[in-house]
Amino acid sequence: MVAWGLTIAIAGYPGFRWLRKLLGGRDRFTAVLFTVLLLIVLIVPIALLAQTLIGGFQALAVRLHDGTLRIPPPPANIATWPIIGKRLSELWGLASTNFAAALQSLAPQLRGVAAGLLAASAAVGIGVLQFFVSIVVAGFLLANSSQGANLSRKIALHFFGSKGGQFEALAEATIRSVTTGILGVALIQSLFAGLGFLAVRLPGAGLWALVFLIAAVLQVGPLTLIPAVIYVFATTGTAKAVVFLIWCIFVALMDNVLKPLLLGRGVPVPILVVFLGAIGGFMAMGIIGLFVGAVVLSVGYTLFLAWLDNDIAAGPTAP
Repeated sequence: MVAWGLTIAIAGYPGFRWLRKLLGGRDRFTAVLFTVLLLIVLIVPIALLAQTLIGGFQALAVRLHDGTLRIPPPPANIATWPIIGKRLSELWGLASTNFAAALQSLAPQLRGVAAGLLAASAAVGIGVLQFFVSIVVAGFLLANSSQGANLSRKIALHFFGSKGGQFEALAEATIRSVTTGILGVALIQSLFAGLGFLAVRLPGAGLWALVFLIAAVLQVGPLTLIPAVIYVFATTGTAKAVVFLIWCIFVALMDNVLKPLLLGRGVPVPILVVFLGAIGGFMAMGIIGLFVGAVVLSVGYTLFLAWLDNDIAAGPTAP
């Protein structure tokens, strides 16, 4: 939580500095207001997602209880799909005529899925709580930003000597670059994807948008759009499904345009180095690894180049 708080404070410092200037340089009051704004930014999407999920489950439960839940029959061409086509067509056809029997046939698999969903929900809840605390920690750090900057400079000078300021600035720029280039792009993509889900009335649109957000951070966001496209083609008209497909392609390609613009911005290292560090760090350490991995690999890359330059400057040694 302290590491997250430090990351949030560094990433949000430009906004804090602008707000502090607007409020006449009052550090404490600005930090409190900035913390409240960050908490609102976190709480509102979570509340909307929870409302969407609860409403969707309540509507599903009512329709199951009343027997009004209707699933359209599967398209004829699904049975011709390789490997899964026949089984999927049979199961879909059973669900369209007798949904209760279809659920009963999937009972063993559904038990495992339910257990996994409960564990995932608990992990998400703990993560949200930790993020709340991290935002409060970031507020304390921003309220004492001057003292923190002095401490950071002393630590950098202690480890890197005269180049301490350079590496301190590199770490700061890398954290902000990852925030905008990976998390920022994932948030923008998930927003546009969510609008598409709502437009076609996809069941559980809020949950789909959350899954897409997580997948976009993992750099596999477009894969989560495939089931949604298949569902829309199977349940709606061709024109509407084609428009949704075009929209999904647009959302998937946004990554190729936004990431080169935002990732690596202000960082004097190649974009590929920042990207590989962020993804490798995520695989090793989770969300916080996005920042730790990017910073470590960027600083290591710069140190490696400095070592090469010094070695070349020294010239070959005499035998």
